[in-house]
Amino acid sequence: MARHDSRVGYGLPTLLAVGLHVLVVVMSVITLPSREPEATSSSVVQATLVSTETTTDQALRAEEARARAAQRQADEEAAAAEAEAAAEAERQQAEEEAAQRQAEQQAEREAQQQAREQQRLEAEAEAQRRAEEAEQQARLREEQEAAVEAERQRLEQQRREAEQQREAEAAERQRQAEEARRQAEQEAEAERQRQAEREAEAERQRQAEREAEAERQRQAEREAEAERQRQEEEARRQAEQEAERQRQEEEARRQAEQEAERQRQEAARAAAEAASDIDSLIAGEQESIANARQAEQAANSFQNLVRNAVEQAWIIPAGSASGLEATLRLDLLPTGELIGATIVSSSGDGAFDRSVIQAVERASPFREMRQLPPAAQSQFRQFNLRFRPGDVR
Repeated sequence: MARHDSRVGYGLPTLLAVGLHVLVVVMSVITLPSREPEATSSSVVQATLVSTETTTDQALRAEEARARAAQRQADEEAAAAEAEAAAEAERQQAEEEAAQRQAEQQAEREAQQQAREQQRLEAEAEAQRRAEEAEQQARLREEQEAAVEAERQRLEQQRREAEQQREAEAAERQRQAEEARRQAEQEAEAERQRQAEREAEAERQRQAEREAEAERQRQAEREAEAERQRQEEEARRQAEQEAERQRQEEEARRQAEQEAERQRQEAARAAAEAASDIDSLIAGEQESIANARQAEQAANSFQNLVRNAVEQAWIIPAGSASGLEATLRLDLLPTGELIGATIVSSSGDGAFDRSVIQAVERASPFREMRQLPPAAQSQFRQFNLRFRPGDVR
């Protein structure tokens, strides 16, 4: 675009110079003196033309002709100079254009060289970046592989530890099952001995009561005072029995809870050991589990029976609030006879508490206790009942 503008600037002066030369030539042709052609005469008389022009006039015309010739020469020289100047300008323009083209080509070559250098640098930078990325990816892969290997080793360690723990737990369950069986046998034997002692004591008491009753009948009229003293002694003894019954009831309740928990644990262990195919342990525990289940079912049935009997005999005092609640402890003999009933958690209402005690006394004795297994009987020698008006159906 720059070269095109330069050519337009030099072309216009050239056209002006050529036009000026043409104008000079036209003016020269117009100003040259014209010679008139000599007229021919057809006359046979020849004469000589005598000019009347003076020397001065001729000199002036000659001077004018020289001036015009000088002017033409000057004009021609000016035109030549202008043409030469135009040619020189064109030559300079051509040289400048050539220099400019050369400079542009040089600049273009340098730009291409710089572009190639830039491309080379960018290619090197890209190659460096890719190499760094490849190295980073390689490091990441190594780190991931190391993490995977560490995780695998950790899982393997956990598996070994879990296997060792399972083996230890299996050995512990086997030891606990053996210990539980041994303790169950010892408790059963101790319970049989206690039951025999209780039955013997009860028989002795019944015999003593029969003898005392016979003695009272024989000495009713003679020993009224002795009878009163005996009744006082009997009341004291019953109070002591009540205290003993309460203690035994609490102990029986605690033992019953422990027995129930032990039986549940034994059943759970038996089920878990059955899943791990410990055939020898299963064979030894099946009978104890069956006995425990039977005892638990019988105990639940007896407790429900006692609760139903007491609720049927319970007369709730009029005006008792629905939110009242009292807990009563029962002491029973192996025969189901009531030894005593004690409030362990009062409702805060004396009439309500007395109605609870009276309901238990009216519902006793509980003869079904004789049908319970020895372990269940010991559980219900002493236990608690909770009374709420809303529970009565």
